[in-house]
Amino acid sequence: MTPHEFIKKWSNSKLKERAAAQEHFLDLCRLLNEPTPAEVDPSGEDYGFEVGATKTTGGRGFADVFKRDHFGWEYKGTHSNLDAAFAQLQRYAVALDNPPLLIVSDIGTTIRIHTNWTNSVSKKYVIPIVDLEDAEKRQWLKWAFSEPDLLRPKKTRQELTEEVAGEFAELAKSLRSRGHKPEEVAHFINRLVFCMFAEDVKLLPNGIFTKMIERALEEPEQFEDFARKLFVAMKSGGRIDFEKVAWFNGGLFDDDLVFALTKEELGIVHRAAVQYWGDIDPSILGTLFERGLDPDKRSQLGAHYTDRDKIMMIINPVIVEPLTAEWEAAKGNIARLLSRANLLQGNSERVRGRAGSIMQAQATKSKNDAQAILDKYLQRLADYRVLDPACGSGNFLYLALRALKDLEHRAQVEAEALGLPRRFPQIGPEVVKGIEINPYAAELARVSVWIGEIQWMLRNGFAASANPILKPLETIECRDALISIAGGGAVEADWPRVDAIIGNPPFLGGKIMRSELGDELIEQLFRLYRDRVPAEGDLVVYWLSKAAEAITSGQARRAGLVTTNSIRGGANRHVMDRIAEHIGFVSAWADEPWTVEGAAVRVSLVAFGSRLKDETPHLNGLPVEHINADLTGTAIDLTKAMRIKTNAATAFQGPVKVGSFEVSELQAREWLLGGYNPHGKPNSDVLRPWANGMDIARRPSHRWIIDFGDLSAEAASLYEKPFEHVRIHVRPVREANRDEQRRRNWWRLGRSGSDLKKATAPLSRIIITPRVSKHRIFVWAPGRLLPDSRLVAISRDDDTAFGILHSRFHELWSLRLGGWHGVGNDPQYTPSQGFETFPFPEGLTPDILAADYADDPRSIAIAKAAARLNELRESWLNPADLIRREPEVVPGFPDRILPVDEEAAAILKKRTLTNLYNERPAWLDNAHKALDAAVAAAYGWPADLSDDEVLARLFALNQERAAAQKGD
Repeated sequence: MTPHEFIKKWSNSKLKERAAAQEHFLDLCRLLNEPTPAEVDPSGEDYGFEVGATKTTGGRGFADVFKRDHFGWEYKGTHSNLDAAFAQLQRYAVALDNPPLLIVSDIGTTIRIHTNWTNSVSKKYVIPIVDLEDAEKRQWLKWAFSEPDLLRPKKTRQELTEEVAGEFAELAKSLRSRGHKPEEVAHFINRLVFCMFAEDVKLLPNGIFTKMIERALEEPEQFEDFARKLFVAMKSGGRIDFEKVAWFNGGLFDDDLVFALTKEELGIVHRAAVQYWGDIDPSILGTLFERGLDPDKRSQLGAHYTDRDKIMMIINPVIVEPLTAEWEAAKGNIARLLSRANLLQGNSERVRGRAGSIMQAQATKSKNDAQAILDKYLQRLADYRVLDPACGSGNFLYLALRALKDLEHRAQVEAEALGLPRRFPQIGPEVVKGIEINPYAAELARVSVWIGEIQWMLRNGFAASANPILKPLETIECRDALISIAGGGAVEADWPRVDAIIGNPPFLGGKIMRSELGDELIEQLFRLYRDRVPAEGDLVVYWLSKAAEAITSGQARRAGLVTTNSIRGGANRHVMDRIAEHIGFVSAWADEPWTVEGAAVRVSLVAFGSRLKDETPHLNGLPVEHINADLTGTAIDLTKAMRIKTNAATAFQGPVKVGSFEVSELQAREWLLGGYNPHGKPNSDVLRPWANGMDIARRPSHRWIIDFGDLSAEAASLYEKPFEHVRIHVRPVREANRDEQRRRNWWRLGRSGSDLKKATAPLSRIIITPRVSKHRIFVWAPGRLLPDSRLVAISRDDDTAFGILHSRFHELWSLRLGGWHGVGNDPQYTPSQGFETFPFPEGLTPDILAADYADDPRSIAIAKAAARLNELRESWLNPADLIRREPEVVPGFPDRILPVDEEAAAILKKRTLTNLYNERPAWLDNAHKALDAAVAAAYGWPADLSDDEVLARLFALNQERAAAQKGD
């Protein structure tokens, strides 16, 4: 069929919709040279007419035409209201699995294609039938049939949000520069944003806000008066000239705060106003609030914007999946009852008399029972409550509300398909509860939830609520979620009884909480949560603990929180251990990228609570039998590994400096050569080579450190120049330290490391490894070296111990029992978990002197392989033709390794252990395999065991030795 023939046949056709729709569509297929539904899918399930028609009632389907993953299509008669047709199609889109395109057309004048992608801005393609000779418009239709993605709007909702946020950051900066209070700037800008949204979704009439801005551009001095009148009208409803303004309120328009705007500032508002704000992500409110307070936050949308899919990784297992399972069970019962009712009804019409009446009564009862099941489920949804106890600007809450409304909508549509009548949606913002300490953020959360509600209603073909449009949300409280003040004292804050707890609590590491929150608040937290949360735990752990307690006490059913990924280890894991043992995880994502305050971080997402019958836990999106406290899914729960006495007092974290005690090699060398001090002792007494993690992973920096040990200030002062350096560079910092001991003993390191020094004093060399590094690397260091707190030192000087530690067996163990750190998610090594729990081969344990197992063939084999590995590595790091060795300026210290020239220095700069292990050349891999084979033989195990088998055997050894030492 040619375009001309189609137009001639159908333009302004008088045919009725029911009589003409299918023929109209088949003619379009012929026009576009597309196969018909019957040719593509004879079953009609994925492509057909009247998809979803109820077989029990014979009613209309969810769409006149449906093609899965392409479109739903609704026909109307010529000159019919296509807006009403679109709203009808929206209401049934969920039953069609939300196709990417919703198409409405009348028979004789117009075809409209509406895009329906979740995270793209909306777009509408209008095709008058008389224009079908236009090749571009025919191409739009062709794409709808065959390649709908080509019609997808290029701009995402996030990109739109970022654009307008950038514009308003300029406005915020300008207003702040004139001295306006940051909170008021943020509040005012969010009013402007909501007005734009309300205008574009037709809650404000006839483009009234944009017209107001355009009028103000002509006379900027009139803006204050214009805006004030609009805000007052929105507060309680009213009129502006001849335009009726609805009652909004909800807290956002409680007063008439307005700032005067310059013509340039009005230009910013106008450029934003002409965008389509109906698609704006509600997170824009939090973003603009943040930028109103700090206009320079431009790197990303910041803490208030979190990708929808990320949030749904919490909401789905906590809310959607259990409620969906309930609906599937209810729907099955409804279907059986209605099938029985239809059968009885049909039989009753063929049977006369009392028997027919009984069948009719039984049919009515079955239908009523089916309706009762639906009503019970819908009431369950209406009564369901969700709490975000750190709700910020409300992102989690508005997505939870949308999820609950989607569940209600799907249940209504699917029940209607089975033959039950449909009702208007009942669920509203009252189902979500929030706690937020910042009053402006709490206000934003309320408004964000209402924008989400309005968008959902309109997107699904329903009218928004009214009188007022923004109802006050008392369920979002402005208060502290952890501490309440009652009777003049601090008590633990209560959380309301709910079904689900979700959210993204604040991230503060245990070591910086005091400096960020202050001594008084920290002491209150420690006192109130003493028996439940370790003092070293991160701030997020308090929310985790309270959520767990809410579940065990029956105050909630499930919880899901975003936490720091360090939750899997260290002090943080005490709460995770309780959850794993007494509640159980239903879903977890162990290590995910996230954004906090515009910075990329790594997080763990955890969901826990009562498990449904036959429900399978999921870890990182995959089914597992169970989830351990360290967010692994292996059958062996290594979180139950115990410390072994034979490993005690061998591995140490380096001492904490708390001040600039380190000095350059030039400075140290000057002091070392400076002769004797007044008491006749050299500076070499208090100077030691020093290294941190970077010195190991990269090239040594050759720095030294001043270490007065436990000397008194008087004794330390006799080492004149080192003491003077500390007095100038360290004392001012230490005198401001909260720790009294560190203030008083300002010339000493923050932590002396006396246990480390005592253990390593007899040794000419020690083993060190970075606490955090991409690769688990062990190296030899001089015995006199003082490691930084970012290093772990092992007080062994034998190649056998070095080889066992650098083997695959110890690496696997330490990776699983350590934590993770930083954006790079590098593994962390700790003496308590990585070393003290590790079961060394029997007879080669750290409590045995190296001399006592020197003749053991196993020890000899490991030592040989370890020495060879170290020799090869050192030769690669410091080739003989590129370096020269010079004795240190005073005896007792290791030689210095220097490049022979500048060209050699440039080559050596790239020769780092990190680069070496990134490349892992064949010779290195072979050396490690030889070492691994020697260590495997020492255990009496095959060398080719799988990782899981290695861990299982090591865990069994750990448990065996831990049990044996209980009787010692």
